[in-house]
Amino acid sequence: MTALRPDLAAIAEMIPDGARVLDVGCGDGALLEHLAATKRVDGRGIELSQQNVNACVARGLPVMQGDADTDLGEYPSAAFDVAILSQTIQATRSPRDVLGHLLRIGRRTVISLPNFGHWKVRTSLVLRGRMPRTQALNYQWYDTPNIHLCTIADFVALARETESVIERALALDGQGRTREMRAESWGPNILADGAIFLLRGK
Repeated sequence: MTALRPDLAAIAEMIPDGARVLDVGCGDGALLEHLAATKRVDGRGIELSQQNVNACVARGLPVMQGDADTDLGEYPSAAFDVAILSQTIQATRSPRDVLGHLLRIGRRTVISLPNFGHWKVRTSLVLRGRMPRTQALNYQWYDTPNIHLCTIADFVALARETESVIERALALDGQGRTREMRAESWGPNILADGAIFLLRGK
């Protein structure tokens, strides 16, 4: 088992021992594998990429190929203790619908996302007049899988619109290190490279 990325380690700390977990967009399964080994979770994964599904299966993880935009409606309500969507909401076609399903499927939901409101992104766009590339958003505009880029403030507004409660919020820096933040504070919206939110439905 390889060391987790710092942002995934921060998500892992939010997951209770023995929880039933659905990791949507689970990538190569690194987080699920870690949770199974260290927290005895009953974990399931959904992943769009066949290559990543194969990597998960090679780790012995129960992962299905699926699409968050089309497949989450098939899951019953409150089927999992925690539903996770890590660095993926910006790549979904309908982020509001996906978040609504996650809040319905999981008793708690963990969302992490890159912050398009970071000052370096703002400055690059203003001074260069071109779509910025950052460590977290390292794609050219024409080949990016990210189709709904947002800021931390945008996500907090979406959480409010979906009538969810933000129980905890962490700001991420460029190295994936975290610190607690107030979700509605303006500072992280300018200074943080990304964020992690723990939410529940009302």
